[in-house]
Amino acid sequence: MEQYFSVAPVACVIFAITIIVTLIAFYNEDFYNKLILQPYNVSKGKYVYTLITSGFIHADWMHLLFNMMTFYFFAFQLEATIGHWQFALLYMVSLILSDLPSVAKHKNDFWYRSLGASGAISAVVFSAILFNPLGKMGLIFLPIQIPAVLFGILYLIYCSYASKQGQGNINHDAHLFGALSGIMITIILVPQVVPYFFHTVTEGVQSLLH
Repeated sequence: MEQYFSVAPVACVIFAITIIVTLIAFYNEDFYNKLILQPYNVSKGKYVYTLITSGFIHADWMHLLFNMMTFYFFAFQLEATIGHWQFALLYMVSLILSDLPSVAKHKNDFWYRSLGASGAISAVVFSAILFNPLGKMGLIFLPIQIPAVLFGILYLIYCSYASKQGQGNINHDAHLFGALSGIMITIILVPQVVPYFFHTVTEGVQSLLH
């Protein structure tokens, strides 16, 4: 753990705080209700802080486990790549930006709630894809892995489709806009990643054709 902290202290702190806050929320309903995002209230200027706090609680153990596993696989390496304050900025800004579309979409729905770090973690994943577009990625429950850039494209298409369908309890808007926020913020922080990304993808395509 000491090795991780020396390389990625911000990711370590976020990882630990997310787990601790989620566990407290599991056993304290009042605490849980104070942190969860309710677009109806936020749209009226109330409890605006929940745009951030809702990203540190989760619905259940599987929700927490899946998000923290994804965070573990990508966040520590990403912080080592882009820098500490850069990673903190990317994570926290994406956490907020990923929730804003949900606030706008559900501002008149009193009963709608949203929680989880998925938006910010999507930003982390897509930032990582920019730096390693040909790395292999896949879903935990499927053994098939594909190039990260292709996985990213399919992920965006799915999230966009699922968001329009509006079915289930998953906030696909947060996933989609978190991913887009991650791309945008990474390009602002590290503009040289754009030519690197296209050069890497182009070389990969050319190697396949030959």
